[in-house]
Amino acid sequence: MLIMIFNSLIKPKATLTTLPETATLDEALTVLEDTGYRCVPVLDKSGKIFRGNIYKMHLYRHKARNGDMHLPVTALLKNATKFISINAAFFSIFFAIRDLPYIAVLDNNNQFYGILTHNSLLRMLAAGWNVNNGSYVLTVITPDERGALVTAAKEITRFCQIVNVISLDPKDETMKRVLYTLPADVTKEKMERIVKRLEKKGLEVSEIEDLHQSY
Repeated sequence: MLIMIFNSLIKPKATLTTLPETATLDEALTVLEDTGYRCVPVLDKSGKIFRGNIYKMHLYRHKARNGDMHLPVTALLKNATKFISINAAFFSIFFAIRDLPYIAVLDNNNQFYGILTHNSLLRMLAAGWNVNNGSYVLTVITPDERGALVTAAKEITRFCQIVNVISLDPKDETMKRVLYTLPADVTKEKMERIVKRLEKKGLEVSEIEDLHQSY
């Protein structure tokens, strides 16, 4: 299922603007200025192997320092090792892409398949978290022991359904942060009653995110 989801998010090679490794820095800058892109993938001569990304910022900096713009793009390549497999697990994708506008995707033969953009991944996460269908997100601090998660969920469902649950701090041996997304029809008054109920049961609500204000 995850593979199907990510395939739908990937922009395939045929739809992308790419550059061959033989292109010059001057040619690369022209392409980036014409398209308005911040960076584009650079492929080998065959058009199958990902070599890295070329960034407009680095080209401008090189040109401002009177650098040779007739050098091949390989002179300023970045992110040569920043790629994922088309079958990569979610968490490896999430952490690999965190500082990039996009990450290159390779097929099962390690050939360039396309890119997964940061924005498309965030949109998928927002949809999965149901932020557009939620009202508030409660961050509840619970002890890392059997039954704690169930206890918190049970108290919340006395008032409403739970749209989504995300558990954080998996390596913490004593406490966990659990984020509960409440349905869109939950009012501020009901949310406050839920918080009071949780606190009465000894569960700390460390943060309340109002999705009405965020989205």
